[in-house]
Amino acid sequence: MAVRYNHKNYSSYLNDEPMPDAASEKEQGNEYFKQKKFAEAIECYSRSIALSPTAVAFANRAMTYLKLRRFEEAENDCTEALNLDDRYVKAYSRRITARKGLGKLKEAMDDAEFAVSVDANNPELRKQYSEIKALLMEKMAKKSSVLAKHTISEFDKAGDKKDMSSHPLSDPQKDSFMEVDSSVRAAAGIRECSGGVSKGASGVGLKDNNMQQSRDAKQKSGPEISVQDLASRAASRYMSSTVKSVKTPKTAYDFEVSWRAISDDPAQQIQLLKSIPPASLPEIFKNALSSAFLIDIVKCTASIFRDDAELAVSILDNLVKVSRFDLIIMCLSPMHKSELRKIWAQTFLAETASTDKVEALRRLQSKYVEGGWHQEDMLALS
Repeated sequence: MAVRYNHKNYSSYLNDEPMPDAASEKEQGNEYFKQKKFAEAIECYSRSIALSPTAVAFANRAMTYLKLRRFEEAENDCTEALNLDDRYVKAYSRRITARKGLGKLKEAMDDAEFAVSVDANNPELRKQYSEIKALLMEKMAKKSSVLAKHTISEFDKAGDKKDMSSHPLSDPQKDSFMEVDSSVRAAAGIRECSGGVSKGASGVGLKDNNMQQSRDAKQKSGPEISVQDLASRAASRYMSSTVKSVKTPKTAYDFEVSWRAISDDPAQQIQLLKSIPPASLPEIFKNALSSAFLIDIVKCTASIFRDDAELAVSILDNLVKVSRFDLIIMCLSPMHKSELRKIWAQTFLAETASTDKVEALRRLQSKYVEGGWHQEDMLALS
C-alpha cells in the first residue's frame, strides 16, 4: 500500500525546525565551553566559521584549543582572527598564551607590546606583558651566560698554551713537540743567548724569569674582563641581531612591530617606509593608524622628500585615504598639530620642488594642517 505524504504538513515541519546559522552555532559552542565540553565546543565553533567566519568565532575556538594545550592550532586561529580584525585584543591575548606555550617568546613579546599600545588600561594584557618580558630576559641571560662561559673557556685554553710554551719541556714532551710541530720549534728561535739564559735539553734558549715577568705584565695590563661584562656584550649582540631583523609589513600590526624594532635608527625607518608601495598604505592600516605613528611617518616622509619628492607626495596622498584619517587629524594633540605645521612650513613648502608637486602639497596641506597657517608658520617661511 502506497504511503501518501501530506506535503503541507511536511513543509510545516521543516519550517518549524530552525536552520543552523553562524551566530547560534557560536552560542552553542559557548555553552559547551562553559560545561568544559571542549571537543563539542570546537565542533560548534568550526561550523560557525564555515557558515560565516568572524574574528570572535576564531578567537573562541583558539581559547578552546588553549584549554586542550593545542598551542599551534590556537596560534593559527588567533592569526586568522587578527586577519579579520587586527585590533581585536582578545585574539592578541590568546596568541600571546599560545606562543608562550610554543616557546616563541620574541613573537609573544611583539604581540604583547602591540596589544598594550592598543589597550593600555587592560590589566590582563599588562600582566601578560610583564610575564613575557621576564621570561625573555631570563632566556637572554641564560644564553649570554653560556656564551660568556664559552668565551672564558677559550681564554683559559689560550692561557694554557702560553704556559706550555714558556716552560722547559721534559724529554717525552720535548720529543712529541719536536715531532708534531717542528716548525714552531724553529720559529721559537734555536739560538744561543748570553746572560740569564738557561738551556733545555733540546738546546732551545728560554729566558724563564723574563718571560714569566712579561706574561704576568700582560695579564695585569688593562681591566679584567668579568663574566658580567661578557654577558652584557653577548646580550647586546643578541638584541642587535634581533632588532635588525625586520620585514616589509603587510598589516598595521606588522608595521608597528617593525617600526618599534628600528625606533633608534631613522635611516632604517626610511628604508622600511620606502619598501612599502604607497598605494598599499590604506589597505595596511585600514582603521588602525594611530596619531603617534602618523606623526612618525610624516617626519620620515619629510626626510624622503629631500631626495625623492614624488615618492614623498605619494605617501602623503595615500595616507589621507586611510580610514578615519580626518578624525585622527581632528583629535591630534596641540603639540602634534604644531609639529605638522612646522614640517609643512620648514620642509614641504620651503624646499625647491616642481610646480605640480607644490600644488599637490598645498592641496594636502588642508588635510594635514587643521585650521590653516599660523603666524609662526609664515615666519618660518620668510
